[in-house]
Amino acid sequence: MDLLLICRDALENSVITNLIMAIKAKKNGADVGILFTQEALMTIAGKAIFDWSPFLRERTTRVRVAYNAKKLDLQTHDWPTARYPVVNTKELIKTARAMGVSLLACPVWVEFLELEEELPPEITQIDFDTALKCIMEAKKVIGVF
Repeated sequence: MDLLLICRDALENSVITNLIMAIKAKKNGADVGILFTQEALMTIAGKAIFDWSPFLRERTTRVRVAYNAKKLDLQTHDWPTARYPVVNTKELIKTARAMGVSLLACPVWVEFLELEEELPPEITQIDFDTALKCIMEAKKVIGVF
């Protein structure tokens, strides 16, 4: 793998950024993956609700993000009528997977949070050895656990 992004926060703005960067890297020919862990994994599994960074939480900011995401051909939730207009993260996950981005679930947190049956089909559950191999063999790893 050329690039492995580690995404741990339940901040929707962080998850969206990781997905968009991975898609862009894939479009540029990189073998890229995202290892979802901790809070991010829990929200993707539907066990928690995404939050936004305090500086991006304001409705007018999220409407601006959704508007500009539309200009980038990213699917958004129904805005401006939606209570929380944002990029449709579930659809972005599907898009990333369809493009060949490896979307991986951290085995430590799958086990800790008992998420084995909760993850969407686009997220691949891996074992500890595979996770370590991905981290150790990736040419570049960005993010922290």
